[in-house]
Amino acid sequence: MHWSILGSALILFVTWYKVELNVKINNWFGTFYDSLQKVLQKPGSMTLSEYMGMAMTFLEIASVSIILAVLLDFFTKHFVFRWRMAMNDFYADNWHKVRHIEGASQRVQEDTLRFARLMESLGVSFMRSLMTLAAFLPILWLLSEKVAELPWIGKVEHSLVYVAVIFALFGTVVLAVVGIKLPGLEFKNQLVEAAYRKELVLGEDDANRAAPPTLKELFNQVKINNYRLYFHYMYFDVAKWSYLQFGVLVPLIALGPAVIAGALTFGAWQQIVRAFGQVESSFQYLVNSWTDIVELISVFKRLRAFEQRIREA
Repeated sequence: MHWSILGSALILFVTWYKVELNVKINNWFGTFYDSLQKVLQKPGSMTLSEYMGMAMTFLEIASVSIILAVLLDFFTKHFVFRWRMAMNDFYADNWHKVRHIEGASQRVQEDTLRFARLMESLGVSFMRSLMTLAAFLPILWLLSEKVAELPWIGKVEHSLVYVAVIFALFGTVVLAVVGIKLPGLEFKNQLVEAAYRKELVLGEDDANRAAPPTLKELFNQVKINNYRLYFHYMYFDVAKWSYLQFGVLVPLIALGPAVIAGALTFGAWQQIVRAFGQVESSFQYLVNSWTDIVELISVFKRLRAFEQRIREA
């Protein structure tokens, strides 16, 4: 209990501090590129020591960020593994009730492993997205005051915030609709894989099991389901990568009128693009994580059904 509370608090604090370092780096980019623009327009306006000093400032911030990232990743893995330990202990204590269930060993060993890894990846990403949003949304709101006009639309106050929100929501809805069949297919895939694996395991000790015709039939079901899954992931990936690649152009298009009007310095442009990217990626959490979420839903459904059998027993 103490481990879960203190561990969660530590992960939240370090994640928040890493976001604050990203804010410092974003501010550094604004200052650095404004200085770079100035010295290119007026040679000699900056000394070499000043230039190197700015580079060292970035190195200091980046070094702290790297160290924290490594330590946070190390601690999070231990934290989530304890979650898996608790699940494993519960299933082991009730093993006598469910050992006859097809795929029971897979639930205890493989699904607890996958559940822990997915929760680690998705949980940390979700916290980082929320904290990044809380840190960079006000920054983008202020920076958007310099961008008073959008192409083909006209004047919009704080326009970049609305562009980021609308574009992210659009992508989330589109991919949710396109990928609606994937969780069910992943669930079905694990069922046929479990049946095939069980027959192979039984065939290790019983010469009457795992006969070639039986294996061929079971593996044919594996093949059919995997081919179906590949097809659905194909058009899902087309939608996902098309959306993400077009997203690179969104801030550039939105900043077009301000750039043409000369309303932005190079440093301000860098700050806005980076802040926009941070806000947009935070809003796109579901878009970027949809494949992992699909797998997590499938694992959760299998573990829930497994625990239901334990309660019934």
